[in-house]
Amino acid sequence: MNWRGRRGEDGGVSTRWTLLLCIGSFCVGLLFTNIMWEMPEPDELIRRNETMIDEIKLLSGSCDSIKSREKQPRKEIIELPRTQDVQELDKAISHLEMELAAAKAAQESLLNGAPLSEDISFKLAESRGRSKYFMVIGINTAFSSRKRRDSIRNTWMPQGEKRKKLEEEKGIIVRFVIGHSSISGGIVDRAIEAEDKKHGDFMRLDHVEGYLELSGKTKTYFATAVSMWDADFYIKVDDDVHVNIASLGHVLSKLLMKPRIYIGCMKSGPVLSKKGVRYYEPEHWKFGDSGNKYFRHATGQLYAISKDLATYISINQHVLHKFINEDVSLGSWFIGLDVEHIDDRRLCCGTPPDCEWKTQAGNICAASFDWTCSGICNSVDRMKEVHQRCGESENAPFEAVF
Repeated sequence: MNWRGRRGEDGGVSTRWTLLLCIGSFCVGLLFTNIMWEMPEPDELIRRNETMIDEIKLLSGSCDSIKSREKQPRKEIIELPRTQDVQELDKAISHLEMELAAAKAAQESLLNGAPLSEDISFKLAESRGRSKYFMVIGINTAFSSRKRRDSIRNTWMPQGEKRKKLEEEKGIIVRFVIGHSSISGGIVDRAIEAEDKKHGDFMRLDHVEGYLELSGKTKTYFATAVSMWDADFYIKVDDDVHVNIASLGHVLSKLLMKPRIYIGCMKSGPVLSKKGVRYYEPEHWKFGDSGNKYFRHATGQLYAISKDLATYISINQHVLHKFINEDVSLGSWFIGLDVEHIDDRRLCCGTPPDCEWKTQAGNICAASFDWTCSGICNSVDRMKEVHQRCGESENAPFEAVF
């Protein structure tokens, strides 16, 4: 056969070769399919079918159950958290927020090169471990009040090892609070340093002492105290007031789970606009027309605030306005905040016979003074008498459970 006979008329592949090529391709494909895929056994097919049937039934049952629940009236069970849990959470959140803000404020101060006193620097370094305390009692005093301080040391304020034991075992700090004179290193400053060396019971502030500067001193006290000691409560008390530490602790221990506490003997006295009178208010016009009263605030002899409020004062101390009266200033700083004002008359009992009657009835007062004198009248001579007739036992603060 010549070359031409092996090809078709049009020069393509002949019909016979095309047929052979198709049969060969089919056989190769069939062989490849048998190798790569094996037909499942009949038993396996049956098991697969049964599994599919079970899944269909399960889905069908789920749909039926959903339909049946839709037909029934919905009963939503909402379990409300307990009040105590809410209070604990609120307090925890508040503390975390304040701690964060305080840390940011401290960082900004350091970055701006703000100086810290040696005492505060030591306490800040010491508090890196953040030992926890229950309360800090700051006794506001002046350079000329040495006899008042001694009257307190001889009555309700533990001394020496007892004061140290009170701090370590009960978490209660007690200090006299004082700043410095306008002449740095003057004779009055040296006298305080000598007294502090003897007793070790002072808290020195970066503040110039003066009667008209009490609002600034109060602000500096809280800001300094919260940086030195991590406590639940911070108390300010005057040096002519008698305090029963255990009774005060029992009052405050009931408030541990509450955030933003401001407790004292609340009042709302008149705004005095006449110059020359005691407690004259130079900014009386801010409180409206003549004859108006102040907003509700704690009397200045003794009051306590919780840690988050002390931290708030520390963070915002440079923008908090100071009125002439320090108790009014403190009350004004909390206006507009979510603060709970607690009026507790156990913090402002009278001197004997008032506090004595209450002690005999089992209601020991936390603090006693005379309203007419804004403290105990002639406190240097009478503090011992008040303590004997209205004071708690010497071991009461150590035996108390807060």
